[in-house]
Amino acid sequence: MPLRPPVRPKRLYRQIADQIVRLIERGEYPIGSRLPSEREIADRLAVSRASVRESLIALEIAGHVEVRGGSGIYVREAAPVPEITAPDAPEMSPFDTLEARWLVEGECAALAAKNATAVDIRRIEKAFHQLCEDMETAPSVSRGDGLFHLCIAEASKNTAFVVLVRKLWEQRHLPVHRRLDQLLVSRERYLANIDEHRAIMDAIVAGNGSMARAAMRRHIRNISRQRLSKPAP
Repeated sequence: MPLRPPVRPKRLYRQIADQIVRLIERGEYPIGSRLPSEREIADRLAVSRASVRESLIALEIAGHVEVRGGSGIYVREAAPVPEITAPDAPEMSPFDTLEARWLVEGECAALAAKNATAVDIRRIEKAFHQLCEDMETAPSVSRGDGLFHLCIAEASKNTAFVVLVRKLWEQRHLPVHRRLDQLLVSRERYLANIDEHRAIMDAIVAGNGSMARAAMRRHIRNISRQRLSKPAP
């Protein structure tokens, strides 16, 4: 497979996708053929499986490949749709976004445990109840989930964190992020969110900053693991 490292670090998964598209266009992967495995691509490019997984999902969204559950990823017969996004579009890597959330939201939770007012606590609890309802009905479009995290950021009393958390959560609505969730996040994972969010909330209510940070980081790490633990589609 003539894929060659190094791949520049900027927007890595899109650069991997570009390399695969060029190989398809040159006929090295004919229409209907199966692409190499996710692990093989990662090994040959010397990049992470996460970046390869993101790139393959981006290619599916762009119409270059078809994801067949339990079988693999195949070059599509249909003509590709236009470019995934404009080169300067503000889309971040899903796994990079989760890593940033792990750092930022862990500290938000710790500060919220220290600084939250009674009003903040009520807002966090209300968002939690909304999240619980959403997880039973429409988990993939939960309004309560994002609201819960934003309420914690606001309870931290750090305005920079509020802006960062809002921007990071906006990424979740972009195509690659949404498709990653659709393909790889199970209903069991969504329901596990309830207990994880409750642990975060309880630590904040108790005023225990270190416990709140640990609970938030455990939750976000579990989100990331879910998206990598299942085999590639």
